[in-house]
Amino acid sequence: MDYIFWLLAISGVLLTGISKSGFAGGAGVVAVPLMAMVIPAQQAAALMLPILILMDINNVLLYKRDFHWRYIKPLIIAALSGISVAGFLMHSLPASALQRILAIFCIIFALWQHALPYLAKLPGSAYLWGFLSGLSSTLLHAGGPPATIYFMGLKLEKKVWLAQAAVLFTMINVVKIVPYSLSGLWHPSYLSHYIVLIPTALMGVWLGYKIQQVITDKQFLFFCRGLLLSTGIILLLK
Repeated sequence: MDYIFWLLAISGVLLTGISKSGFAGGAGVVAVPLMAMVIPAQQAAALMLPILILMDINNVLLYKRDFHWRYIKPLIIAALSGISVAGFLMHSLPASALQRILAIFCIIFALWQHALPYLAKLPGSAYLWGFLSGLSSTLLHAGGPPATIYFMGLKLEKKVWLAQAAVLFTMINVVKIVPYSLSGLWHPSYLSHYIVLIPTALMGVWLGYKIQQVITDKQFLFFCRGLLLSTGIILLLK
């Protein structure tokens, strides 16, 4: 089982790093479902949180020149509400219910591309996707898809999109330390896992950064849409 766990954990963390720095977290949801095949899902989520924070900080440093506060201010405010609600629901809401809802959103909006620009301009849309991002990020580490749906609708340039996502998820994941600590999900044995997984995470971030440098904005949008669809399918199957 240890060999299987490490194979799944290393694969999931590497893909998450690539996704975060290269595709704004579009496939960042894969690590927890992969590890949850051999350990409890809540344990997998707690194990991943410090790794996600490290990845996000690296991404902020990589893309800080393209950050614009106006794009994420409403998302941050709403995400804090989502994190608060999720903190109360962590031991009562079945994760499977949220997974199904999020999966349906991902699949619909990955395929229904013409609706995204209109959704991003609707009154309150930033608060809706920000809330869902904070909620799903806290419960599943799957905050990327709701944010991706919103950013796709804004039609931002590749680096601007990546910069906003980096700052957004750094703030979300740091705040998530509070509900995770209060829920007693941390375990001293996780420290030994980080010796292997942190270098893997940094390698993934570096690879993702290099990949985004050689693709066009159009290709970036295509890949993000594909990752959104695949994330929905993974969540639905899980």
